[in-house]
Amino acid sequence: MTQSLDFPSVIDLNVGGVVYTTTLKTLTSHPNSKLYGIFTGSEPLERDSKGRFFLDRDGVLFRYILDFLRDGTIILPYCFREKERLKNEAEKLLLQGLVEAITSENRIKPPGVITVGYRGSFQFGKDGLADVKFRKLSKILVSGRVALCREVFGETLNESRDPDHGQSERYTSRFFLKHTQLEQAFDMLVEQGFKLTGSCGSGTAGGTTELKPGVDVEENRWNHYNEFVFVRE
Repeated sequence: MTQSLDFPSVIDLNVGGVVYTTTLKTLTSHPNSKLYGIFTGSEPLERDSKGRFFLDRDGVLFRYILDFLRDGTIILPYCFREKERLKNEAEKLLLQGLVEAITSENRIKPPGVITVGYRGSFQFGKDGLADVKFRKLSKILVSGRVALCREVFGETLNESRDPDHGQSERYTSRFFLKHTQLEQAFDMLVEQGFKLTGSCGSGTAGGTTELKPGVDVEENRWNHYNEFVFVRE
């Protein structure tokens, strides 16, 4: 009689504070993995205060590990930003197949170009150009192939200004992001394998048209536009 018989066929599992319900068959589906050793009794296993089996691993990322254990494949959401952490979890659990799947997904990416631009305002300080203070960043604009933009920015992409929502194999310059965090946009591009290859910027003085009451004159008089070109080869 093997020690695996001590485990029920359906298991409530607490992974780093996140509770999952799965089967013993799923957890032991990869014989060379650490999970197989744990749930066949060859490695120690603790229980939490409610009697559930406890694993001191990343509870949120474990959902993707369970998906892989069930189906032998992995499908990550758009703009998934924790591939390296998931890969590390897979390595710790000795799931070499999952490690290879993550590595392969990182490697197989179609080439393309995405341009990111933004408009904002600035004002001169007491020392003129030596003391320029950038102020509001009103909107981050995105241009490129529709499918590629969706792949990189996912749910943060606002398509409301684009008239042809149903077509993905085309190009557009009408997208913009739902946030105004430029660093976040750059991080998402880098994580998808893009590199910055060029940039340009300009500053302009607005007209002298009379502004509405309560509008900052200086802020609306001086504006800047910057554009960045990212390429994935």
